Amino acid sequence: MNFNQAINIEDLHRIAKRKLPKIIFDYIEGGVEDERGLARNEAAFHKHRLLPRYLVDVSKRDQSATVFGRTYASPFGISPTGGVGLYRREGEIMLAQAAAAANIPYIMSGGSNASIEEALRVAPNNVWFQLYAAKDANVTDALIGRARDAGAGALVLTVDVPVHPKRERNYRNGFARIRRGGVMESLKLKPSILLEAITHPAWVAEYVRLGGAPTLGNWAPHAGNGASTEDVIAFGRGQTPAAAQTWRDLERYRRLFPRALIVKGILNPADAVRAAEIGVDGVIVSNHGGRQLDQAPASLEALPAIKAAVGDKLTVMLDSGVRRGADILIAFCLGAQFVFFGRPTLYGAVAGGLPGVNKVIDIFRGEIDLVMGQIGCPRLSELGPDFLWRDDWTQNR
Repeated sequence: MNFNQAINIEDLHRIAKRKLPKIIFDYIEGGVEDERGLARNEAAFHKHRLLPRYLVDVSKRDQSATVFGRTYASPFGISPTGGVGLYRREGEIMLAQAAAAANIPYIMSGGSNASIEEALRVAPNNVWFQLYAAKDANVTDALIGRARDAGAGALVLTVDVPVHPKRERNYRNGFARIRRGGVMESLKLKPSILLEAITHPAWVAEYVRLGGAPTLGNWAPHAGNGASTEDVIAFGRGQTPAAAQTWRDLERYRRLFPRALIVKGILNPADAVRAAEIGVDGVIVSNHGGRQLDQAPASLEALPAIKAAVGDKLTVMLDSGVRRGADILIAFCLGAQFVFFGRPTLYGAVAGGLPGVNKVIDIFRGEIDLVMGQIGCPRLSELGPDFLWRDDWTQNR
């Protein structure tokens, strides 16, 4: 099967798995520790059932959604994903191009291979920038200034990485430095890695042809003149995570960035309320795709309480675990005003480059349109709890 024959995200998932060396695919796919949080994200959607209404005129269905004063063609966007250059060297630019063509937002990772300026050149109206704060506040402020001056539509501060997580797949694959006694060990070339390279020659050829190991385009300007790729990577890793970051820093970011300011990684309603009090424009309810705290609730589980706590004080969005168009509609029923996903677009990029990413967007759009028709909902604004089945049948209306 090639990407053109894919009929759902799982098809693209299987194609990407076949094309990539295991060590690289596991970096996309993996969570942390026992990966229970990873499984919990998808399982949370499976617990819900949609309750259809019939004899409704669904001959015309509108899935457009408006956030921060801009109307997008669909109610979803592309989540920030770091390390895309490992899977597809020019992957971030492909994601930005696909977002622009589809009129949806793309949140560019602070840990991307390309720079925010490069992405905005190809998609000036569709790129938001994810900020990983640096230990050096001057570097953080400079990153914010670049996003502001380049015209990023929103600044997305990711707060759920206060310390490095324990991603055990990466450790077993020899793809992560393991901290022992405060010292980070060097990566070691294992025989299994060489075997994976031999059995995936197309990926290796492209990797070498396009320049080898990707750098960190957003960190490079701050690493010093003449910094090598290795120097830039070491600088970026040394500056993050910013374990000392607090709410006072968020207040400073609010002063520095004049457009939409979003906090990503919120799971506690009290944190959402405090963000609203500071003047944040939106939050993305997220457990980082199950890649940070294995015991955290699924994003969808945390969503209703956060929406109830903040009401209309800010825009409430969600990511993590989304694999079907129906998942997006379920999130809307529980209070989300926009939804993001990351891994599916990576599968598409690996499977087919830019056309593969376009395929992912088309699949989600088609499924959303189909399910809206099936449940008797011509407009997203009509979605709410009454479209969800309650096990206490007396509560179904």
